[in-house]
Amino acid sequence: MAAVRSLGYAIVSATDLDAWKEFAADLLGLQVVEHTADRLLLRMDEKAYRLDVRRSDTDEVSVLGWEVAGPKELEELATELERAGYAVKRQGADAVRDRLVSGLVAFDDPSGQRLELYYGLKNDRSRFVSPTGATFVTGTGGLGHAFQFVHDDAAYSALYLDILGFRISDYIDFGPGAYGTFTHVNPRHHSFAWAPVPDMPTGVAHLMFETDDIDLVGRAWDRVQDGAAPVAATFGKHSNDEMLSFYVVSPSGFQIEYGYGGKLVDETWTPSRFDVASFWGHRKSDPDEPDI
Repeated sequence: MAAVRSLGYAIVSATDLDAWKEFAADLLGLQVVEHTADRLLLRMDEKAYRLDVRRSDTDEVSVLGWEVAGPKELEELATELERAGYAVKRQGADAVRDRLVSGLVAFDDPSGQRLELYYGLKNDRSRFVSPTGATFVTGTGGLGHAFQFVHDDAAYSALYLDILGFRISDYIDFGPGAYGTFTHVNPRHHSFAWAPVPDMPTGVAHLMFETDDIDLVGRAWDRVQDGAAPVAATFGKHSNDEMLSFYVVSPSGFQIEYGYGGKLVDETWTPSRFDVASFWGHRKSDPDEPDI
């Protein structure tokens, strides 16, 4: 059965590209490969980009790009989505060229979040050079993970588990009757997680980037404490994937989790359930935000 392989890229809508350039390069260590009045293209590995920031009147994660193995798998998944009632748009040459991929389809998830399935993201001929010396954990694990607030848990289970081929990693309870579902498609503990929270607006709440050096995360945390970005959650350790990380607010308002040491899974993995999101730390700056 065709299935998604990884989270390959994210497209961000932003009102302030200059703020994004400083945030992404100086704090996170992403490499700027294009910076115009309307677009900021950012690398974190051998791929031509992983984050594409576009000038807009809004601030949000506008697209999540999910990688598949090839054209056959792309068409199989597009057909399955259509059978399930999704309006799938098979993108033409201009869109394929813009995304620097070999094939592309797009559709909206049950909350209206734009998703894209693609194969063949371009490799850059030059070596990735981080301005902070960062090396990111990518490869088969993709760029990291995304977490999304939703309103219809069953619809997301049907989309991600039944159609796109994700597998359950575990669950975290974070309030009476409320929980998050964490799912994987590769050795990364989770590539996508969602939580139905009635009082929270739907949409991507955070993206996670993982480095291979705890000291680099610690130095970035020092810069955050010196005012490099607003703190969303303090340095801490998650219960399920055991990631050592902190959260900051990006220039577009959603959060970035920046971490080290995430757990890996394999075909023998069985799901667990946790009653806390973190073993220690990760204290929220906003007391009304769910502890997840």
